[in-house]
Amino acid sequence: MEKDTLTYTIIGCAMKVHNTLGPGFQEVIYQRCLAIELQKAGLNFVREQEHTIYYEGIDVGTRRADFVVENKIVVEIKALVNLEDVHLAQAKNYVVAYDFPNGLLINFGSQSLQHKLLFNPKYHPKPNSENSKIQ
Repeated sequence: MEKDTLTYTIIGCAMKVHNTLGPGFQEVIYQRCLAIELQKAGLNFVREQEHTIYYEGIDVGTRRADFVVENKIVVEIKALVNLEDVHLAQAKNYVVAYDFPNGLLINFGSQSLQHKLLFNPKYHPKPNSENSKIQ
């Protein structure tokens, strides 16, 4: 799946922050700077938006997304030396739990900016092998 204009714009804003600050700051500093860049890019966003998490239809608590941009994509940011599978799983769980089609995981802590585009399988189902067979 290709990245859309919104995704490219968000990644561009993150690159500007990373190129300016480099690695080594706390996550909250990158979050504040990314908010400035998103605003300069003319994007609508909410920081630390609280979302209810449900288990089998039962409210089991809340989590906060770092950013929800244009009410279309959830953005989770990190400031780690390197992303690990657990961080990808966490971000993907947020995309699914918050019921967004796409998400972005952005890591400012490495020497080069790291970003991963995440997809909610509800909106991007994998092709069924039965349907892809030639008849």
